[in-house]
Amino acid sequence: MTAAALTLFVLTALAPVAWLAADRATRDRHLFGLLPSTVASLLRVVGLAMLAGLASATAIVATAAGPATGFWAHAAPVIAAAAAVTGGGPIVRAVLALGGVRPAPAADDSADEDPESTTEVGPLRGGRVIGYLERLAVVSTLMAGWPEGLAIILAVKGLARYPELRAPQASEQFIMGTFVSVLWAIGMAGIEHLLTN
Repeated sequence: MTAAALTLFVLTALAPVAWLAADRATRDRHLFGLLPSTVASLLRVVGLAMLAGLASATAIVATAAGPATGFWAHAAPVIAAAAAVTGGGPIVRAVLALGGVRPAPAADDSADEDPESTTEVGPLRGGRVIGYLERLAVVSTLMAGWPEGLAIILAVKGLARYPELRAPQASEQFIMGTFVSVLWAIGMAGIEHLLTN
């Protein structure tokens, strides 16, 4: 049962990478210019549902499994950190889209920018990298048994972003993105706790 939980956890960490590649391919007009937008949107929704399902299945199986031992007990925190970092981006994108925050129109190299970091006017720059670091810090502090670190992480982020929060839609984007990102990282730390304790 523990092997099944760890396998699902590895898939939870790897699935977002495949989802992001598929998402970028469906947005690329050279590869899928004929793909109807409704089909592309449906593929994105299915991918997100699969990601959420993998995380949920991992938690359920980990609850029934005994604690991991040996190598896997040491690998579980690494897998949790990878799943927190990789899985947060697609989840945040989906929630921002549901909340009405739309990415800026694509320019020549705007594909390298994250929709987490842009709205119609793009008030918050660097959201992708900040999100990766935020989720890594959150999952690390929780796995280290230092939940007080969450207050420091969120305070640093809030103080650093404070000057930018006056832009239109910036505060909504900041709140939605931060909540979803932190909740995803907390969930991955929780699964790691189920697997190692």
